[in-house]
Amino acid sequence: MNKRTQTAAVTGMGAVCSLGMNLKTSIENLFSAPVAPAPPTAFSTNHPEPYPVFGLPGELPPSVVRQGRDLSLTARMAVAVAREALGDAGLTPDMLKGKTVGVCMGTSVGASLNNDPFYISYRKGEAPGMDPIRRFLFSNPARAVAREFNLNGPVQTVVNACASGADAVGIGAEWIKAGRCDIVIAGGTDELCKVTYNGFASLMITDPAPCKPFDVNRHGLNLGEGAAALILEPAMDTTAETSPTKKKRHARIIGYGTACDAYHLTAPRPDARGLISALDNALAENNTDIARIGFINAHGTGTRDNDRMEMTVFKEKLSGIPFLSTKGYTGHTLGAAGALEAVFTIVSLNRGAIPSSRGFSKPDPDFGISPVTAPRQIDEPVAISQSVAFGGNNTVLIFSRN
Repeated sequence: MNKRTQTAAVTGMGAVCSLGMNLKTSIENLFSAPVAPAPPTAFSTNHPEPYPVFGLPGELPPSVVRQGRDLSLTARMAVAVAREALGDAGLTPDMLKGKTVGVCMGTSVGASLNNDPFYISYRKGEAPGMDPIRRFLFSNPARAVAREFNLNGPVQTVVNACASGADAVGIGAEWIKAGRCDIVIAGGTDELCKVTYNGFASLMITDPAPCKPFDVNRHGLNLGEGAAALILEPAMDTTAETSPTKKKRHARIIGYGTACDAYHLTAPRPDARGLISALDNALAENNTDIARIGFINAHGTGTRDNDRMEMTVFKEKLSGIPFLSTKGYTGHTLGAAGALEAVFTIVSLNRGAIPSSRGFSKPDPDFGISPVTAPRQIDEPVAISQSVAFGGNNTVLIFSRN
């Protein structure tokens, strides 16, 4: 392909998280049967009070990856959601042949060699086996997806902290718009890990109870794990009468903005200049009218500084627009969060309804605004999903259902 298109269309989606082992179950539970966080089972720690997490509710089937290699859970989840998304888009392996299909996946945990036995053995002066190293090298999530489906387009793994999944979707949309790819598989994936679990605890931003985004009594986040993938195609192709994916156009990506405020390694800039810049860039891409925005799927971690910064943006730039956080349903899935929340945003747009912001009960008097406290109908055709990350990274995606 070498022809530019105005926007990228989302023609397929897949997800796995604490709410379910596929997108259908996850959405059903998002709106009707949310789960509660629990102490981690994949690893043990010596914290006096275990911090609860949102783990997967089941095991991925062994057949989810056909590569015959020992891959990390992060990589296996990426392959699983990519397969689900391709099926949702009505795309078979044969239909991908002869097309330029790119893969862009975000991750955070997946970029690190998190293997305690290997480290312990090495520090003792022993010679640990290289199997963990080989497993890590084969578990690049974007490469694992490309290898699984024998794809020939660009392959990129985005490691941009908690904005990784959102940036991967935005970059994938740019590939479509630039005519670089016929199809892009974009998303994010991350598993629960002892290193990040202890790391967030050491920063004292982990809540020992279920997280409470935007609540005056918020004390921090709960970690989670999961993955999501979106199939992106040129919007003009999905309207063609001959297109096999015409009736599968879930949404269009009409805005992508990213900006770094370079303020602090872990804390967001209090005046929200970075997020506002990302928002302004996303809105300007297609001159989005704020009056058409039905809701904002906020980053909403439940930490003091993040929620304060986001509420600054809501009051200054998006006054009166309903907002919520879905972290109370899934926990903070780090590199997967932006992609998972993009999928939730699109589904909510098409349902014409959003869930409540779980965990919230009492407004912060410093701001006088509150997230939605009960499921709500939405008539407007546009929605925002935003991500805020360590290192001052801010990303905004804007979706339209038509």
